[in-house]
Amino acid sequence: MDDATLRQTVLTTLHRIAPEIEPEELLPARPLRDQVDLDSMDWLNFLQALHTALGVEIPERDYAKLVTLDDLVAYLGAGQA
Repeated sequence: MDDATLRQTVLTTLHRIAPEIEPEELLPARPLRDQVDLDSMDWLNFLQALHTALGVEIPERDYAKLVTLDDLVAYLGAGQA
């Protein structure tokens, strides 16, 4: 899956968890949790939904690496390779 498709999947998944967001307004290099009001449970639900959608394992030890939209796309792309 290419980066554009991954990015769209991440944004679609995020929008399901936080329907109030405007995905096109998110800045890819800024921390997502600063841009979207997600509590810890929403964040975990988001990461689990990404795992379900893409089949990429996201171990808890890697959560701290997944800060920005760019981080998520890079991580998920590497996980699919």
